[in-house]
Amino acid sequence: MNIKFRLTAMSFLQFFIWGAWLITIGNYWFGTKQWSGAEFGAIFSTLGISSIVMPALTGIIADKFINAEKLYGILHILSGLALFYLPQAGNSVVFYWVIFAAMLCYMPTIALSNSVAYTILKNNNYDVVKVFPPIRVWGTIGFIAAMWLTNLSGNKASANMFYIAAISAIVLGIYSFTLPKCPPQNLISENATWSEKLGLNAFKLFGTYKMALFFIFSMFLGGALQLTNMYGDVFLSEFAKNPLYEKSFMVKYSTIIMSISQMSETLFILAIPFFLKKFGIKNVMLISMLAWVLRFGLFAYGNPADGLWMIILSCIVYGMAFDFFNISGSLFVETNTKASIRSSAQGLFMMMTNGFGAFFGGLVSGIVIDKFFTHNGARDWHNIWLSFSAYALIIAVLFAIMFKHKHNPNEVVTINH
Repeated sequence: MNIKFRLTAMSFLQFFIWGAWLITIGNYWFGTKQWSGAEFGAIFSTLGISSIVMPALTGIIADKFINAEKLYGILHILSGLALFYLPQAGNSVVFYWVIFAAMLCYMPTIALSNSVAYTILKNNNYDVVKVFPPIRVWGTIGFIAAMWLTNLSGNKASANMFYIAAISAIVLGIYSFTLPKCPPQNLISENATWSEKLGLNAFKLFGTYKMALFFIFSMFLGGALQLTNMYGDVFLSEFAKNPLYEKSFMVKYSTIIMSISQMSETLFILAIPFFLKKFGIKNVMLISMLAWVLRFGLFAYGNPADGLWMIILSCIVYGMAFDFFNISGSLFVETNTKASIRSSAQGLFMMMTNGFGAFFGGLVSGIVIDKFFTHNGARDWHNIWLSFSAYALIIAVLFAIMFKHKHNPNEVVTINH
């Protein structure tokens, strides 16, 4: 079978698993189970903890001891088994530990899927920069397809979303064992320190003012992303409590409306080279932060009737908010670090956004919403989104003032994503 097609199938399933529950879990948590917001924040913090702990460890295992495609398959099967058990959790504490186990296995597969794809493509003499992006975009399509399936099958608030994800994970795990072999490269020196093996040398970058600021702001923006993942679909679905909106298209198909965000993401990525060339990395990252302000602000004033355009525009703006920081940030790391620590620095960037950012974003937002914006079990979404918008605006203003980076318009911009 064609190598590119096989890797496309892998990419599709990789993010189909995530899309089946990530955006809709809030409906299950708040609507079906009616558990608390603070505990819900802790659920999303498991993604952050897993992103901090596991990728480096699994990277060492794949580099030294076991074929990457086999490790990838084992992790997916284990995460699938945990997801299968998740609906049996009788209380929020058990649910937390089971989903934590699932995330410890799933989160490192995101990086491993890239490693497997790169290795197989290189071994088959493909140009990775040219061939990989069209393969990776099917991951986003898989995420969208899962969101649509969950919504259209009537499972955006049911335990079945976890069964859909579990079956997909086990199928991908088994499928992984049929992929071409990706044996350990043993690229890590036997004499390397544990600090070097774990890529901790990159933490020396915190000794540089500009890099330290960049990573701190990366963490804050990672928190903003979690706010969208956690509460977007719950917000739209809870309009059903208002008799004026309970039968509206937006309430019924909230997950499909939210998927416009992922569709937008695939389009805005094409605009990044132009914006980087025209405005420079700092300004593109600043545009991303202002886009987050708009994303949350439009949600604050939107509704399923005359304010539906605000909801849709918010979802379109998401593509700019997400892509412009993640990809321009990755390029900033690429062009401002030494080759010897560049891979570790990229890992540190991901650790700050998807790790610490996700952890603190999930935990703090849950506590704040519970304490200040929930009254008699009802969430004050207007002020919740306004507070999130203010949070993003403060980050944007501080970034504009504190972060010093001179744009060179003659610098060649390449996108390797």
